[in-house]
Amino acid sequence: AGPAAPAPTVPAQPAGPPLWTTLDAQSRVMLRPKVGVGVFITNPTHHPGAVLVGARSDSDSSLIWALPGGHLEYAEDWLTCAAREVQEQTGLTATNVRFATLDNSIETSHSYHYVVIFCICEVDSEPVNKEPNKIVHWQWAVWDSPEFDRMPLFAGLHNVRSAGYHPFKNNGQALPVLPPAGALSW
Repeated sequence: AGPAAPAPTVPAQPAGPPLWTTLDAQSRVMLRPKVGVGVFITNPTHHPGAVLVGARSDSDSSLIWALPGGHLEYAEDWLTCAAREVQEQTGLTATNVRFATLDNSIETSHSYHYVVIFCICEVDSEPVNKEPNKIVHWQWAVWDSPEFDRMPLFAGLHNVRSAGYHPFKNNGQALPVLPPAGALSW
């Protein structure tokens, strides 16, 4: 047998009381984390080693790259959400949908806190941009390429990539090790 997986680590906490304890009750409710689902779409036959990313126009008109995904709806399971978001945004039918990794994305300066559940799936055709008001265009990006390293990424995708997650290792599933950023990796 191979080496044992490292034990999970807990991210370092800033000094002082947790930020949420300094908020009044209404602010605590308003600022509760949201749950998002991001999907690593792969096409092993036509785009080996690549994932589908969309160019989103940011508030300052710059482009930021993101995976297909969206909010987890009430009483919806992760895998159903992943398949639904893929269909709604790209017109693709996701197969072999499974858990990949997760991230606790926090940007307090923007009152942004999402727990992002990442799934991975396969497709066998090309995307259609079904949400041109959100996505400028879709493209396949090779995960291990220098070009991918230079792409400005949406927060959760940036976090899991920086933490070492790799969609083409271990069947696309991360082992439970928590680095300081809060993203699962190995």
